[in-house]
Amino acid sequence: MTAVKIYDDVDDNLLKFAVIIAKKGKEFIYCKHKDRNTLEVPGGHREKGENIFDTAKRELYEETGAKEFDIRPICIYSVTALDDLEGRESFGMLFYAEVKTFETELHSEIEKNILMSGYPENWTYPNIQPKLMEEAKKRGFI
Repeated sequence: MTAVKIYDDVDDNLLKFAVIIAKKGKEFIYCKHKDRNTLEVPGGHREKGENIFDTAKRELYEETGAKEFDIRPICIYSVTALDDLEGRESFGMLFYAEVKTFETELHSEIEKNILMSGYPENWTYPNIQPKLMEEAKKRGFI
């Protein structure tokens, strides 16, 4: 079982991930990893000594090729999964970005980006990312 909780604030040291709900115009930007047949929103792990906001900007660039964008935080979330991290709660920050321009090619583990107006049926993280999308919607970001 996977539990997702939403927080407005936690100690910065707890934040290990940044997830970015990104749009280009009216369409969401989803990533297709080279090793998977599913879709996900951009995001990833925070590097040692990195500011979580910088993590979000770096991951958005690495996974989508976004060069020009506006990005802002939405909220903090946590995930507790019995089959991951020995069931310990892990924390991340959820962001929203509006992308203006992209590079012509990707330079990461992402095979391609897919833009669509709705949500994918084949989520990589079906117990997590749809809940984060719902929270962003509740807060008026999407």
